[in-house]
Amino acid sequence: MRLGVLDVGSNTVHLLVVDAHPGARPLPAYSHKVELRLAQLLDDSGAIGEDGIDKLIDVIQDALRAAEDKGVEDLLPFATSAVREAGNADDVLGRVADKTGVRLQVLSGAEEARLTFLAVRRWFGWSAGKLLVLDIGGGSLEIAYGMDEEPDAAVSLPLGAGRLTAGWLPGDPPDPEDVRALRRHVRTEIARTVGEFTRFGAPDHVVATSKTFKQLARIAGAARSADGLYVQRELKRQSLEAWVPKLAGMTAGQRAGLPGVSEGRAGQLLAGALVAEGAMDLFDVEKLEICPWALREGVILRRLDHMVTA
Repeated sequence: MRLGVLDVGSNTVHLLVVDAHPGARPLPAYSHKVELRLAQLLDDSGAIGEDGIDKLIDVIQDALRAAEDKGVEDLLPFATSAVREAGNADDVLGRVADKTGVRLQVLSGAEEARLTFLAVRRWFGWSAGKLLVLDIGGGSLEIAYGMDEEPDAAVSLPLGAGRLTAGWLPGDPPDPEDVRALRRHVRTEIARTVGEFTRFGAPDHVVATSKTFKQLARIAGAARSADGLYVQRELKRQSLEAWVPKLAGMTAGQRAGLPGVSEGRAGQLLAGALVAEGAMDLFDVEKLEICPWALREGVILRRLDHMVTA
């Protein structure tokens, strides 16, 4: 069957269309995404403004037309931290439903972490052993750990690259004192959760997902996305630590000139690098592997699982 996942994230609204059936890996058929940056459209009260809501409705309507054109028979729409934490979330969800007919399922941070963990587990299989999974989004950082398909521990922290850039790094390039303050903040937040994971013992395999980690790995020398899904891509802490001060001294335009870095994401790459560096250091990770599957694939896999048991 042809499934569509409509992901209303903090950075982008992304429609992923896949051909899937129980027992088989989902095969990507079409991708449609728009960088809306909802996390940066919040007003002083923490609400998504009228202009932001109107833009969201327009983007969802475009995605629905694309899904119809591609023959999607089952659409799985969900929203993450930007909508979840908006002061007017109920109003946003109601207006989207009224205008588009789409009822967005708002995932909790823990659900995001669990579904991403499921996707990573299915990608690497049981032989990967105990997994530690890190995922930096636009609004939050998800961390999950476990041996099975359901993690033993899963948390979500308000350390998304877009959120932190908007709140902590106004300059271009950023002021060194702002960078230092953000570094302290990131490490304090992560350190509070480390004990929830280390009590389970050291992981056998550390994995990262998300565009931020993919771009950091690319500038540190990993293979291009054009080289295919199945090429192993790693990010070493030593390489990341060398890149952080370089990124801090660059403007967003200069970062956009780095290999694999898109213009739309360049502005928030430093904040994402500080989160990645802090997580790898505090969890004592020397290197991690990049997984091409993440939250959207986790949503698809969970839907297929429910089809089997229904």
